[in-house]
Amino acid sequence: MEIPVFLFNGFLDSGKTTFVQDTIEDEEFLAGEKVLLITCEEGECEYDEKELLKKGILLEKVEDEEDFTPEYLQSCQVKYMPQKVMIEYNGMWRMEKIYGMKLPKYWEIVQVITTVDASTFSLYLNNMRSLIMEQFQDTDMVIFNRCDENTPLASYRRSVKAINPGAQVYMENADGSQPSAEDILPYDISKDTIELEDTDFGIWYVDAMDAPEKYDGKTIHMRVQVYKNMKLPSNAFVPGRFAMTCCADDIRFIGPLCVATPSIEPKVKRLKKRDWIYLTARIKMEYAPLYKGEGPVLYAEKIEPAQEAAEKVVYFN
Repeated sequence: MEIPVFLFNGFLDSGKTTFVQDTIEDEEFLAGEKVLLITCEEGECEYDEKELLKKGILLEKVEDEEDFTPEYLQSCQVKYMPQKVMIEYNGMWRMEKIYGMKLPKYWEIVQVITTVDASTFSLYLNNMRSLIMEQFQDTDMVIFNRCDENTPLASYRRSVKAINPGAQVYMENADGSQPSAEDILPYDISKDTIELEDTDFGIWYVDAMDAPEKYDGKTIHMRVQVYKNMKLPSNAFVPGRFAMTCCADDIRFIGPLCVATPSIEPKVKRLKKRDWIYLTARIKMEYAPLYKGEGPVLYAEKIEPAQEAAEKVVYFN
């Protein structure tokens, strides 16, 4: 019988405890089951153990990282025999520690939720980029709290989507209300043809993969590099750019699927890997095996040779 494990991560005072407390107020979540809550750090908010016990929630505290071991978790299983487990993880511990750990029999991580204090996110991003991006890598949901009118919502959302396109991203103001998360894009999406600047490729790619319906039927003109391999049909390629997702050591090539229209198919077949081109293409939202579902498929209408861009790597903000 599977014992679901809900993992909450984020830096100290990012709102983890508050989110966990809100979660356990939901009786549908508790479902009358015996719940084990393991906390791995103490912030400003603390749990009322007596109130937790009233709800059938058993509390365990871990103070030192070296104590958080497979043997410790197994002892918790034997001691409490929980039906559900919640782990409030320490934001300074590497995620690979728990992802690589042998969990007790039947324990299964079913959801990972990351909380972020929007007011300090830029500071963490500048000083501990690899650590915070690791938190985003395999999370299911990211919640930016303490947002205000100066919070660059679109930029923060793209920071998550760049590393984990499938993550759900939510924003919350200090008073608990929801701000408008409408992206402020650096190009005019209302036009039929989008003229994409070199530096905006990463922003466009993340947005197009996240909401391809916004671009369905539009034309795009941009400077890109060519990627081809044997798995793609001879009339198809990936127009893209090398992008830095979390640090200098994590640079990868990103781009959508592009198929040649009949008039320029011979030209596409002559393209070589890493060629620089100016591409004009029509965007259609449709199924493609590359995406394992629907996504933006480009239909190339015009290709011209181009000089390489001044900045060979693009970013997401």
